[in-house]
Amino acid sequence: MRTSVPGSSAGARSGGFTLLELLVVVAIIAIASAGVSFALRDSADTQLEREAQRLAALLESARAQSRTSGRPVQWRAVAGGFRFDGLAADALPQHWLDAGTEVRGPGALQLGPEPIIGRQQVVLGSSALPGRSLRVATDGLRPFAVSAEQQ
Repeated sequence: MRTSVPGSSAGARSGGFTLLELLVVVAIIAIASAGVSFALRDSADTQLEREAQRLAALLESARAQSRTSGRPVQWRAVAGGFRFDGLAADALPQHWLDAGTEVRGPGALQLGPEPIIGRQQVVLGSSALPGRSLRVATDGLRPFAVSAEQQ
């Protein structure tokens, strides 16, 4: 009694790959590519952008703490980092994530306690990127924002 379709042999296999085999290979390649991309270090430009965004968030946090406590808070750049005068020493971080980050120009900001603080900015650079700098600035009403420094 014949059980296979006419023209095919039960034990023979065609020369191509099945769809399932192709999907497994594509999944393995995707996982390996993701692992490699996560293993690569950030470029200096990305690290500078991250530092600027972090500083903007820290300045807004210090500004909010100054307004709620009613005490003036001042941000100052110091060697290897920065400090918030007027807040507890452990209230906010006081160091850069990247040791190559530096403040270019004046390094002091008044953050409150008044709701309108005046136009202020700080310019960040990196020792790894001498020609690149980012500005963290506010007009006094809006939050601190990061923009490219115009040369």
